[in-house]
Amino acid sequence: MNAEPTLGENVAGSERATQSGQRLLEVANLRIAFASGRSLLAAVDGVDLRIAAGETLALLGESGCGKSATALGLLRLLPAAGRIPGGEVRFEGRDLLALPEAEMRGVRGGGMAMIFQEPATSLNPVLTVGHQLGEVLERHLGLRGTPARERSLELLTAVGIADAQRRLGEYPFQLSGGMKQRVMIAVALAGNPRLLIADEPTTALDVTIQAQILELLRRLQGEHAMGMLLITHDLGVVAQMATRVAVMYAGQIVEEAPREVFFSAARHPYTQKLFAALPDLARRGGRLDTIPGQVPPLSGMPSGCRFASRCEHAWERCRRQAPEWRQVAVGHRLRCHLDALPAAVTGTPAAGGSSAAPAADAALLSVDELRVHFPIRRGILQRTVGHVRAVDGVSLELARGRTLALVGESGCGKTTVGKAILQLIAASGGSVRLLGQELGGLARGARRPLRRRMQMIFQDPFASLNPRMSVGEIIGEGMSALRIDVQGQGRAAAIAAVLEQVGLEAAAAGRYPHEFSGGQRQRIAIARALAVQPDLVICDEPTSALDVSVQAQILNLLASLQADLGLAYLFITHNFAVVDHLAHEVAVMYLGRIVERGTVDEVLRSPQHPYTQALLSAVPSVRVDTPVEFIRLPGETPSPANPPLGCHFHPRCRQASAACRERYPATTSLSGTHTVRCHLHS
Repeated sequence: MNAEPTLGENVAGSERATQSGQRLLEVANLRIAFASGRSLLAAVDGVDLRIAAGETLALLGESGCGKSATALGLLRLLPAAGRIPGGEVRFEGRDLLALPEAEMRGVRGGGMAMIFQEPATSLNPVLTVGHQLGEVLERHLGLRGTPARERSLELLTAVGIADAQRRLGEYPFQLSGGMKQRVMIAVALAGNPRLLIADEPTTALDVTIQAQILELLRRLQGEHAMGMLLITHDLGVVAQMATRVAVMYAGQIVEEAPREVFFSAARHPYTQKLFAALPDLARRGGRLDTIPGQVPPLSGMPSGCRFASRCEHAWERCRRQAPEWRQVAVGHRLRCHLDALPAAVTGTPAAGGSSAAPAADAALLSVDELRVHFPIRRGILQRTVGHVRAVDGVSLELARGRTLALVGESGCGKTTVGKAILQLIAASGGSVRLLGQELGGLARGARRPLRRRMQMIFQDPFASLNPRMSVGEIIGEGMSALRIDVQGQGRAAAIAAVLEQVGLEAAAAGRYPHEFSGGQRQRIAIARALAVQPDLVICDEPTSALDVSVQAQILNLLASLQADLGLAYLFITHNFAVVDHLAHEVAVMYLGRIVERGTVDEVLRSPQHPYTQALLSAVPSVRVDTPVEFIRLPGETPSPANPPLGCHFHPRCRQASAACRERYPATTSLSGTHTVRCHLHS
């Protein structure tokens, strides 16, 4: 297998470029506010930044801290209510805040470009990929016709899109999430910018796609000596990409340091809490540290240190006086009144791992050769011409009190497995047994008593909670539909008890989903699932879009509920750090089939399938002292409508043999709990 350049080599090259590069961006005392009635609410308050050619500055912090507002303010792309009351933004010596809008249009895309957080909403859905690239090329480089098309092909090829000629004529909805993100990068790079602003460029992407995109950005930055402002809340991405790191909280930067210093000697209490809340493959923790409270709202910013209400080290001076910048080492400064805070805070280590939990004697859930095939219909008569084999022979077992993590790239069928187990999607074949009773073929009335035994927590709580219903109505709806007996206590008391169980006040029952933060909405979704007293909960990416601090709260909650109630979790995710922290067993899925399964230690510490090895190599680590070797998977995941002959993974596997191309491998047992489907082990 060929390994990509190590992290150390990439960062060293970036640092050399920085030392010889010119200063691209200088931001001084930038303030951004949003109009609310007759008042202005400050979202960014006195931010100072500097970025040189070839340098990457990572802007890190929780949602609501002002990171994206800062980026939009630099490009003067704030919404209608946005204002810039003061400050200075100089790009290559020019004051951008003083430029007329006509000149600013030349800076956007040509001098500074931005990769927006969500490509699905940032790309125009009614224009082809070629049209959107052509607009940038014409505006900033004056290219039209054949030269523009040739340059568009070069850009799509550079960002790793296969068959670029065909993709130019396609629309965004025809592309996968990773491909849309690549197109967004190509559009941003089309004007040959000197500074690139990347706002969460890999959020919610698979680890393999994330690794490819980060590698692409590093390569392009090295080739063109671009400066980069990387906005993220992922410490692993920061470790791979950054030259310097700035931590933002409640509209202010509270700590700034070179990458190595940041990861070895972070000093601000907020920064240390972010580290302590992070699950890590190298450290299986017990209970993760969390940050109490929330980021203060724009209308209620404290006069002293803005982190004081959430800081366990805060004292009287912190509450009445805002801290000034203090230099603690070369290139390392912070806003904090504390003189000597220890440089390392970690979660409480567990004695043994989560995989050491005892297994129950009998399986709660048994799935045997589950298949879900969707028909492909064409023509006037809509005849079936083929099938999409979304799930193609999945078998698994899950006992009470255990967590089985189902991992794999997007499109491999993980969510479809979960929905088919719950009978939300009709299975095409196979068996699903809950508490020994077959679910397939049951009439609706016969299925009702079992429905309460299994519930699902969906990936996006905002989309899965009815915005027109109060929280109490949302939780009570399932109790009413499944005729849950509250055993003498009133329905309102039962709802209040469930809310308290997930860490919310009883008063939350009278409020609506939009009044809560993302982490609180996820707690409401968990409360809705728990209200019917299930034995099995299917968790579909419940922490994928959450900050690490909120993620830690949800993981702690799920672990405590499992310990108290004996719940079984089928945890669908692509976050291996979460898997390592929470799960007992892991099943790796590729193109509708499970290719490797075992305990957490067996699969994550000693992966045997080439696909599992590639997935783990792509996981970003916060260890900056260990070189990272990324195993690149060539090509794209094949379509489940036309899977390859033989082993489905062989077109992307560097160890494929003739046998891999001819027949699908049988299951090989490597131990009593570890199995793999690969000809290398047969």
